[in-house]
Amino acid sequence: MALVSENKILLVQRAHAPRQGLWAIPGGKVEYGETLIGAAHREVLEETGIDCEIGEVIWVGESIGDGDPPDHHYTLTDFLASVAGTPQPHAADDAADARWVTIEEARQMPMTPTMPSLLDVLTEYVG
Repeated sequence: MALVSENKILLVQRAHAPRQGLWAIPGGKVEYGETLIGAAHREVLEETGIDCEIGEVIWVGESIGDGDPPDHHYTLTDFLASVAGTPQPHAADDAADARWVTIEEARQMPMTPTMPSLLDVLTEYVG
């Protein structure tokens, strides 16, 4: 979920495989019976402690892992969201670190392969 506040986006550093150590927006798997919006809200809260208001879908993509067969294949749906409570993140659950960064700062960080495409879209929403 692309959480935006004060012209910055919230990124988490992945604590586990796949893509351990790389930076991405908060997110994760949808639990059985859970809506996409419910999963997005839960994942942000679990990974960063930040409550948010979820808006529109702004990006859809895929993450296909390495190997033959690939070690993973995920469909990604990213919503635009805003902070509903305290904006101070703390890394928890599947996140090794969490921080607010500008789009320019994000482009300099080691990111998951799908992040550059999402950052291109986010430039329309972040001042």
